[in-house]
Amino acid sequence: MSTPHDPYVRVRGAREHNLQDVSVDIPRDTLTVFTGVSGSGKSSLAFGTIYAEAQRRYFESVAPYARRLIHQVGAPAVGEVTGLPPAVSLEQRRSAPGARSSVGTVTTLSNFLRMLFSRAGAYPAGAEPLDSDAFSPNTAAGACPRCHGLGLVHRTTEELLVPDPSLSIRDGAIAAWPGAWQGKNLRDVLDALGHDIDRPWRELGAEEREWILFTDEQPVVTVHPVREAGRIQRPYQGTYMSARRYVMHTFADSRSRTLRAKAERFLTSAPCPSCHGSRLRPEALAVTFAGRTIAELAALPLTSLAELLRTAGGSETARVLTADLLARIGTVTELGLGYLSLDRTAPTLSSGELQRLRLATQLRSGLFGVVYVLDEPSAGLHPADTESLLGVLGRLKEAGNSVFVVEHQMDVVRRADWLVDVGPLAGEHGGRVLHSGPPAGLAGVAESATRRFLFDEGPAPVREVRAPSGWLRLDGVDRHNVRGVDAAFPLGVFTAVTGVSGSGKSTLAGQVLAGVLADRQAAPADRAAEPPTAWCRSARGLAAVDRLVQVDQRPIGRTPRSNLATYTGLFDVVRKLFAATDTARERGYKAGRFSFNVSGGRCETCQGEGFVSVELLFLPSTYAPCPDCHGARYNPRTLEVTLRGLDIAQVLDLTVESAAGFFADTPAAERSLRTLLDVGLGYLRLGQPATELSGGEAQRIKLAAELQRARRGHTLYLLDEPTTGLHPADVEVLMRQLHGLVDAGSTVVVVEHDMAVVAGADWVIDLGPGGGDWGGRIMAAGTPAEVARAAGSRTAPYLAAALRRP
Repeated sequence: MSTPHDPYVRVRGAREHNLQDVSVDIPRDTLTVFTGVSGSGKSSLAFGTIYAEAQRRYFESVAPYARRLIHQVGAPAVGEVTGLPPAVSLEQRRSAPGARSSVGTVTTLSNFLRMLFSRAGAYPAGAEPLDSDAFSPNTAAGACPRCHGLGLVHRTTEELLVPDPSLSIRDGAIAAWPGAWQGKNLRDVLDALGHDIDRPWRELGAEEREWILFTDEQPVVTVHPVREAGRIQRPYQGTYMSARRYVMHTFADSRSRTLRAKAERFLTSAPCPSCHGSRLRPEALAVTFAGRTIAELAALPLTSLAELLRTAGGSETARVLTADLLARIGTVTELGLGYLSLDRTAPTLSSGELQRLRLATQLRSGLFGVVYVLDEPSAGLHPADTESLLGVLGRLKEAGNSVFVVEHQMDVVRRADWLVDVGPLAGEHGGRVLHSGPPAGLAGVAESATRRFLFDEGPAPVREVRAPSGWLRLDGVDRHNVRGVDAAFPLGVFTAVTGVSGSGKSTLAGQVLAGVLADRQAAPADRAAEPPTAWCRSARGLAAVDRLVQVDQRPIGRTPRSNLATYTGLFDVVRKLFAATDTARERGYKAGRFSFNVSGGRCETCQGEGFVSVELLFLPSTYAPCPDCHGARYNPRTLEVTLRGLDIAQVLDLTVESAAGFFADTPAAERSLRTLLDVGLGYLRLGQPATELSGGEAQRIKLAAELQRARRGHTLYLLDEPTTGLHPADVEVLMRQLHGLVDAGSTVVVVEHDMAVVAGADWVIDLGPGGGDWGGRIMAAGTPAEVARAAGSRTAPYLAAALRRP
């Protein structure tokens, strides 16, 4: 029974998602960790029940308008929650930051620095005081008019656009042009305009080359396509676009990150000649503090900025503002990010850096007596970075707060005061609390999948390291903080690229390695030379790789309309099966009737999304179930059609594991479902919206979609932290699949922080020694045992410990 001074948060009868009438008591003022395999129900308990109930109570305490929305947003399925203080949610944000986002904007530190210059800066004689907005490159009042506040102007050259002048235009001399029909169209338009597209590029006149590459003209001409056997191609009006215009348009306007990245390879960036890269108007740059402009202070590493501010002195206003700024910088540097500068753009940050910046911002709020509910705060962090994170979480608890953490990292679990282990398995086979108490008590819970990873300290199994079948070498890598590095990636083996957050792992593997391989694949088949790249001096051994498969954590969709079934192609099979039923044939329903993306069979109220967006005015908008179809997505007539007793909405509600049995006699569906099971996603529902999937889940769905395809030639699989958000038991399942790809003759390269994965690799490339300007060097490369002995490597001691564990 609870009392007004009850020290526990008591949950009774939680039934959210797969929770099986869970009742649990969790002490306040502790660091409590929720563990369990992916899909076991731990997030449903921590976020879907405890935090959702706190949010519901908040809505009830404010305006009647907000209270009315509770009925739309919904309340958690729970009998009772007592002893629950106000809660703050720190869920992971998966969205990709834009080019104008920076360390300063993510942390809001820029706001305080601008205020300092506005109120306490030294203005030129006779100058009018400026509002803080005038010191922001992201406002019309502050942005340099020439570069629009970006600080850079982008240019291109003939050498970048045409890397191989011995080729003709028809053979692909203009490498910057798009492929497929769009590129053919531009070549045909040039041909119709009278240019010789079969002559080697270098033999064309200088004026002609200049016009083809750089003209701003867009002439329209009638194109008469060459007739192909069995195809009638009618003349059409084609518009010419120069190579520079195409590249600039793609880089500025394309929403595809892949196309933007390709366009960037044909551009050189130079500081804006007007603001010299400062991004600001002259009026703002004329104001100084401690003898420096705001652009100069924003370019300093945070540790250096803090030192300057401590000795700056000045008026009382300046002392108050600098004291506040120093306190906020202190939280960021405590999380190991003192090497970053405020003007560092967010797209150049690693996911680990971004997450810690957001966490630092939230932790500066100074709240007392609340429950912080965190979603895997160690995701994307090197073990060395996790230590500093634990220090901050400990301070948050000592300040009088409760810290509830959903976590898979065993080093974090070992530091918990209280452990709630949910399981034993995922989906309908989970949803039970196996243990709630001090971590040591889990040792006696035989059902727990977490137990053996937390306590088993037996000898590590001996694994024979594979021998490389060849090497892919990158010389003189120069990208972000990786400068002048020579890197070698072995082929036919499993390679782990590791290092502290911000050390350059994703730059080296995800950008440079992927970039040169993508360039090679885009080159004409008969081209013998290795393709040049702006990111490294030379690349050797690329011809041994026939295909690159890059699997990252970007979402498979940004709205509830996209889901696992649509992404993998499974939904096409399901719709055809429904269209083949007797009821559908009698009514004349085709497969399109069972798509929620087109009108006809879908619910028109929610346009087939199953949810409607609810605007909360003073809070971020949220999704609520559609009031008409209640989340089914379809209209009543469509739902009258059943397949083996289930309608289309009920089929989409099946888990992958259940669907595998339901479609066991349908080979096309069974193949997709088997690959999803193989990567450990049996607990996901077929129609689970993309907005509900973690980055790790999205990555495994992409991997499953790739595994369905027929393999041809030597494939290099490149994965960026594939174990993010995975319980160690799920990591084992995923690693079996990846090692199976290597055994089948492929190459696998992973950017990874999980030392168990690194210990099981054949080859390790460790970057460091720190992050940012203190990183970008290869500290060690070799077998895991060799790297574990490397002096100066921050990874080495953690890898050595992992090699001693099973």
